[in-house]
Amino acid sequence: MGRGTFRIYLGAAPGVGKTYAMLSEGHRRTERGADVAVAFVEHHHRPRTEVMLHGLEQVPRRELEYRGSTFTEMDVDAVLARRPAVALVDELAHTNVPGSRNAKRWQDVEELLQAGIDVVTTVNIQHLESLGDVVETITGVRQRETVPDEVVRRADQIELVDMSPQALRRRMAHGNIYKPDKVDAALSNYFRPGNLTALRELALLWVADRVDEYLQEYRGQHDIRSTWQARERIVVGLTGGPEGRQLIRRAARLAEKGAGGEVLAVYVARSDGLTSASPKELAIQRTLVEDLGGSFHHVIGDDIPQALLEFARGVNATQIVLGVSRRRPWQYVFGPGVSATVARESGPDLDVHIVTHDAAAKGRGLPVARGARLGRSRIIWGWLAGIGGPVLLTVLLRLAVPDLGLANDMLLFLTFTVAAALLGGRLPALASAAFGSLLLNYFFTPPLHLWTIADPKNIVAIAVFFAVAVSVASVVDLAARRTHQAARLRAESEILSFLAGSVLRGETALPALLERVRETFAMDSVALLERDSDVAPWTLAAGTGPAPAARPEDADVDMPIGDNMALALTGRVLPAEDRRVLGAFAAQAAVVLDRQRLVGRAEEAQRLAEGNRIRTALLAAVSHDLRTPLAGIKASVTSLRADDVEWSQQDRADLLEGIEDGADRLDALVGNLLDMSRLQTGTVTPLIRETDLDEVVPMALAGVPDDSVELDIPETLPMVAVDRGLLERAVANIVENAVKYSPDGLPVLVSASALAERVELRVVDRGPGIPDAAKDRVFEPFQRYGDAPAGAGVGLGLAVARGFTEAVGGTLTAEDTPGGGLTMVLTLPTADPAPRPDPGLPKAALT
Repeated sequence: MGRGTFRIYLGAAPGVGKTYAMLSEGHRRTERGADVAVAFVEHHHRPRTEVMLHGLEQVPRRELEYRGSTFTEMDVDAVLARRPAVALVDELAHTNVPGSRNAKRWQDVEELLQAGIDVVTTVNIQHLESLGDVVETITGVRQRETVPDEVVRRADQIELVDMSPQALRRRMAHGNIYKPDKVDAALSNYFRPGNLTALRELALLWVADRVDEYLQEYRGQHDIRSTWQARERIVVGLTGGPEGRQLIRRAARLAEKGAGGEVLAVYVARSDGLTSASPKELAIQRTLVEDLGGSFHHVIGDDIPQALLEFARGVNATQIVLGVSRRRPWQYVFGPGVSATVARESGPDLDVHIVTHDAAAKGRGLPVARGARLGRSRIIWGWLAGIGGPVLLTVLLRLAVPDLGLANDMLLFLTFTVAAALLGGRLPALASAAFGSLLLNYFFTPPLHLWTIADPKNIVAIAVFFAVAVSVASVVDLAARRTHQAARLRAESEILSFLAGSVLRGETALPALLERVRETFAMDSVALLERDSDVAPWTLAAGTGPAPAARPEDADVDMPIGDNMALALTGRVLPAEDRRVLGAFAAQAAVVLDRQRLVGRAEEAQRLAEGNRIRTALLAAVSHDLRTPLAGIKASVTSLRADDVEWSQQDRADLLEGIEDGADRLDALVGNLLDMSRLQTGTVTPLIRETDLDEVVPMALAGVPDDSVELDIPETLPMVAVDRGLLERAVANIVENAVKYSPDGLPVLVSASALAERVELRVVDRGPGIPDAAKDRVFEPFQRYGDAPAGAGVGLGLAVARGFTEAVGGTLTAEDTPGGGLTMVLTLPTADPAPRPDPGLPKAALT
């Protein structure tokens, strides 16, 4: 049994119209056919609210004795026994009288929801537990009846019932809220304009917090990367150092300055696992940020500033809080630092706060080379080429070709510098250039075997060599990085093109999409998880690979899609730069899942629309066609019972015959309606058995005059596999329809013939016939061709006939009769021939 849906009408103060709105919703749902019951509503003698209770079923309340007085509370047991589809429950924060089933009414509501009953309720903003102190400061009144915020946040829908303070005070002055003797006191105390304005602002901000959740879902579905500053969302960049706690607290204070602010702490780790972060310190900081109401995130990225900015833009952050670098002054030769880089590249949509702390400039260790993304083996080969290559070249030149010339020697050394740049990146290339310069100076520049140069020209040559080597190494390294980036962007564009193409083609194969995710990111398994609410368990909507994750926490990578859906991947941790493409996949998976469900709902809506059309036609039939035979029966009976008329025997016989004819027509109409109902609900269960047509067809002609049908059923026809009762009803309806439209004196021909493994039964009339465009429409329910006379039927005969025919495995089609008229062709499957005896078996085995 599923949990019921929970809808709350939230107001800023008493009298804004929450109960009225709830009762209006109850009336709307009742008009749509929903089963609605009032579990508990307190109208407080307000006339307009009391009138809204009329027309709604009210579940009797439970009476309780407390301190000599009688009180009434919602009877939870009675509501559960009544079990309406929708229960209306007023005043969610109400405290029940001692002796009740639960201490609080919201606990009663929770029982109804667990039982699968949809609940619509009301609550005022001042009753939220987290706002108790704020409301007391504003109004001077401490609310004793409160409801936990989490209970209200779990609601499927929250609708704010808003009213300006001036309009609410006018409503109070008119006596629409409190009795006249209490109006003046209320207007001068609780209902002062300032109080109402502050309470209204609280309600608007609280609801805006819920609206932001829908905004995040929309941005994810549309892959919107730019920041929409709809609310303050602050990202704290952590390094795992001791300054993290101070940064988190600073971000929390910034978030408190704006209502609805949110703190997201993020730690960026390198993909090679090289980090100086303390796991213990990170665990402490995770606990701290969660205690302050924020969330902790762990992402992978070799380029830490870029990964941090991508994360911030991905969550629609408005501010980033970073600490002053812990590097010593001499370490800035390796780059400007994370804080300065983030501040420079953040753009106009992100504010960056750089916070000082006690660990600033006290050292943090050497930075890891950016070339780590090239892989450990390539870096090793780069160093071997940059250092070992020049050594081998020196030995070779000294032993084999000692007089090659300094210019040629430099070109050969430059080759190894370029190779080092191609393999290991910039750092091995720079080392190769410096080491090669030293070897050229010591072994190939006079005076030899000394670190001095006699000829100034050689000094220029060595300097030029070093400059060229550094320049070439930088260019080669930059080209290699650009090639890597281009390849990655090309792969991303291909993936995004695939996703765009699948959207345009309307593909809805969710397992295929998840398999594509698994292959693209080389994962073991991929799961699309969803849940009904923040506290509900996760369920697997679709998955691929062995043992998909059951929760986002169990996965190596999780990509949230809104609050109640996530894409969970197991196998390895993804770098931050891959999360952009993964986010596109996640959004597409959510779209595909929604499309599949919408298709199912559209099909269900189509079935409901068809059922509604049939119900409408049925009402028309009941209002006219069924009343016609009833009117004839009633008129005949009234005439027979009249005391002032002396009827002859012939007159009495005619009247009785009219009664009998009307009853027969009424029986046939009701029978067709019941048969159509069985077909629509899928309750027709045929009993297939071998049958001779010459046994069934004559019985189907009992309802038509003997001289109106000419029968031609050969006795040599094979037996058919049908349900005799259904076939008899189908043939009877077809023949009755043919007789109805056939001219007088021209009987309807009913003939049969064998054709391969099927038997055709043809009902031929010489009536007006129908055009080709209407041949399929005549088999639809409540269709009567042409100017059929009133009372000639409700147009179900042929629809029932086709339904029964298809139920037994046959077909029913309409053809033109040569020379004019209509021929109905009923095709039936023949029965399987009896198995021939095997002469190798004993006679006892065949009996």
